[in-house]
Amino acid sequence: MLMSTQANRYAHRLLDARAHSILIPPLSAEGSLSIADAYDIARRILDIRIAQGETPVGRKIGFANRKVAVKYGVETATEDLIWGTMFDSTVRYTDDNHGVQSLKGAMQPRIEPEVVFKLARAPAPDATIDELADCIEWMAHGFEIDVCSFPDWKFEAVDAIAAFGMHGALILGEPRVLSAATRRHLGEMLANASVSLSCSAQPSFTLLAAGFGSEVLGSPLNALWQLHRQLHRQPNATPLAAGEIITTGTWTDAYPVEPGQTWTTAFSGVSLAGLTLSFV
Repeated sequence: MLMSTQANRYAHRLLDARAHSILIPPLSAEGSLSIADAYDIARRILDIRIAQGETPVGRKIGFANRKVAVKYGVETATEDLIWGTMFDSTVRYTDDNHGVQSLKGAMQPRIEPEVVFKLARAPAPDATIDELADCIEWMAHGFEIDVCSFPDWKFEAVDAIAAFGMHGALILGEPRVLSAATRRHLGEMLANASVSLSCSAQPSFTLLAAGFGSEVLGSPLNALWQLHRQLHRQPNATPLAAGEIITTGTWTDAYPVEPGQTWTTAFSGVSLAGLTLSFV
């Protein structure tokens, strides 16, 4: 376990890199860090950001799509997920599913299409996946904008955990309030759904990828359930709470973005509107 002074030093190093948009070597390059060490660093960052006036509003699940995780060389020692905290300063809603996002200060930004849930109430510690579904108020489509302080996106799982879970921003489309009938079939419905991801720097769009809900740990609902169970196994983690927003993992690879591009999505198999997001 890291000494508290070293954990604080790492936390301030990561915050400084984010604040000044500078790249730094991965923390793992300096020695052996455990998963527990990484979450200790992340917790210290959380405390600092709260002290600076930010408000936590939810969690970001990372690398739930194992195919994507392998591409980045992220392999955890357990089946646990990678997660990080999202803040009121990093989550925003679009107007009519169209948005504009500044990339000023964003380091090596990448885009991920995801499904996002908001909890109406906290699930019981031993909640089944069906009971967890009953706790969901709404779902929405969102673009997760990942950022990376480490050169060339090269890092270990512990680095990703400590470095904000790689979370930069979450851009949300119009929420869809779930009926009781939809909740009963939510996992299966999302597992069988697909999304297309297209990009344009010109008047026409180019299809770059198609992704499937089944690639997110079988279903985004299952990813949420796995996070719920994991948080109760982590001694210093806070369980999911009413009102939290949770983004569940990308359906496609994460693609680099730059100013001047517009990205758009379309869903099949689930009644979620696509998003259009332009970068400046």
